[in-house]
Order: sequence, then structure tokens, then C-alpha cells
Amino acid sequence: MPSWCGVFAPQEFCEVVEDARRRVEADYGTVLRWCFDIPGIPGPPADQTLAIALDQRPDGLVSLGLGGPEVGVPRSQFAPHFAAARAAGLRSVPHAGEVAGPEHVWQAVRDLGAERIAHGIHSVRDPALLEHLAEHAITLEVCPTSNVRTRAVPSLAEHPLPALVAAGVPVTVNSDDPPMFGTDLNREYAVAAELLSLDEKGVAALARAAVEASFLDAGGKSALLAEIDAYAVQNSSAPLG
Repeated sequence: MPSWCGVFAPQEFCEVVEDARRRVEADYGTVLRWCFDIPGIPGPPADQTLAIALDQRPDGLVSLGLGGPEVGVPRSQFAPHFAAARAAGLRSVPHAGEVAGPEHVWQAVRDLGAERIAHGIHSVRDPALLEHLAEHAITLEVCPTSNVRTRAVPSLAEHPLPALVAAGVPVTVNSDDPPMFGTDLNREYAVAAELLSLDEKGVAALARAAVEASFLDAGGKSALLAEIDAYAVQNSSAPLG
């Protein structure tokens, strides 16, 4: 069961987060959208998360995710939940392949209709999977520091990000949980720049890829891409990090 259920009724919870989303956009111009995440436990927790998503359907909700443990929790057992969410117009963005092997990523793609995959780094162990992800433009949301601190990879030097990029797999750079892992998005871009030997233009290209992989409308994407391009030109000689 979602941890907030003992504090807020579902309708009240959705009203609170929607109010916060609208205020942030009005006050700061920051546009937020929601992904309701199944907590990686089949049965009532998954059923309830889906029910709240579909019954309450807050305006900012765009996708259904799947978090929690991977090992011993096949992605395929959540296929009915994701089928219902996709039928209702939500996008599929499950976790897979962070600590479990590439078979979990295959399940996310084949059984959950994943359009983006959180982490997915162990896809690197399956050349056929890499080819499939590249061919179908299925983006991996990569979080380098988090992967090291959860011991999903031994060190940043051994992170598979360069191999994923070399295989043509679309990737975005992400912070995961900043307070938990002692990082932020700026630091993750600096880490990615070092791993991939990127200059300022390369870092801007990573940011552009994140916009392109988002579920933002065309107008919103165009505005963000123009902002990235303008910033890149203005700061073309600025140091990274």
C-alpha cells in the first residue's frame, strides 16, 4: 500500500499535489508532471496504485512507473496493470535492469510496453537487447552516482554508460534521489561528461535528448530546446561541473 494512505485519502492526496504543481508553475515557471509508481509489490499495493491513478486521474499525471525490488519480482506479473494504464492514455516507464539482468528489461519492453526504462543499465550484457532498444528508440534513464552507491555497478569508472551510448541506445542523465545519494542533476551531468569525454556541445546534446525523450507537448519541447541552445551558445567557454 502507498505509504501516504494512512495520512491522506486518495482524493485529498491528488488535490494536494496538484495544488503544489500549479503553484510551482505559476510562481517559478517550472512545469511538473506526475508518474505514479507501483511499489514493486504485486497484489493490493499494485492494484491500489493503479486504481488511484485511473480513478483520480490528476491533471498532471502522464505515466505509470514500477519501482521497488527487482530480484525475484518479474516485471511481467504487472502486465495487466500497465495494459490498463496504457489503455487509459498513460505512458509506461517501469524500473528494470538496475540490479537484475537484461531479462527484466526484455519483460519491461515486451510485457509492459515500456517507452522509457528507469536505469536499464544491465541491458549492456545483451547485444540483441541493445540493438532492440536502439532500433525502437526506447530511452534508458541513467543515474550514475546512484548506481555506484547502490552497488549496481562497482565504480563510476566501470559504469556502462559509455557502452550504452556506443551501442546507439538513447539515454538521459538523472539524479535518482538527490538527498539519499548525495548528488544533484548538475553533478550527474558532470559525471556523464567525464565518462563520455563530452565538451559543452556534448553536454547540451544530452540535455536535448532528455527533452526529446520526455512526454511534454511539442510546443513545450520546442521552448525547452531553444532555451538549451541559447544557454549553450552563451556559455560555450564555461567550465563543466
